[in-house]
Amino acid sequence: MARRAGVDWIENDVRPSRDGVPYVLHDATVDRTTDGTGHVGKLTSAQIDALDAGSWFAPAYAGIRIPTLAAQLADLRERGGRLLLDITGTRGKADIERIMQTVQEQQMMDRVLVQSFFPESLKQVAALAPQVPRGLLRDKLDADPVAVARELGVTAYNISDKSLATRPEVVAELHDAGISVNVWTVNDPARWQALTDLGVDGIITDRSTDLVGWNAARTETR
Repeated sequence: MARRAGVDWIENDVRPSRDGVPYVLHDATVDRTTDGTGHVGKLTSAQIDALDAGSWFAPAYAGIRIPTLAAQLADLRERGGRLLLDITGTRGKADIERIMQTVQEQQMMDRVLVQSFFPESLKQVAALAPQVPRGLLRDKLDADPVAVARELGVTAYNISDKSLATRPEVVAELHDAGISVNVWTVNDPARWQALTDLGVDGIITDRSTDLVGWNAARTETR
């Protein structure tokens, strides 16, 4: 749906299985969205591949499997789209290497932006694939966002809307330093307008088709 609407980026979380295969899954466990139980990192890829990840949503989706990162990247490569890839949790070097190797094997290095709440993960990505842009995810603003972003060498500072609202002036400060600002997770059109007026570079939302339509309508009436 997001692709058909014409969004700029599709955001996914990635989590490795016990044997290191990266999967696209938001939750740390498979309990809520599959017929299985357990932490993703404690299940093998064979165990994860056997799970039904569709029945919880609707009977028509029974038998749908949890997609691997490789499958998601292949789909984007073939059908169009760019991936905002959230590396969740604290990850060891081997996990980061496997994730970035998957991106490279799928020939998507120029269509992926890696983001993470964890600076160490971003440092490892920078060492492995310096050409891939990186974004620092933050729930709360740093005392000096510009200094933190520069230290990590990220191109984007991706902040929660609630936190940004307390210090909206940091958007201009980050822009002056050449760092883009993307805000999450914003589902209210009134906030879309306020953030657009602030000049943020991107809005991360659960209502992607609505946001695309809102933005198109706004552009037409300017």
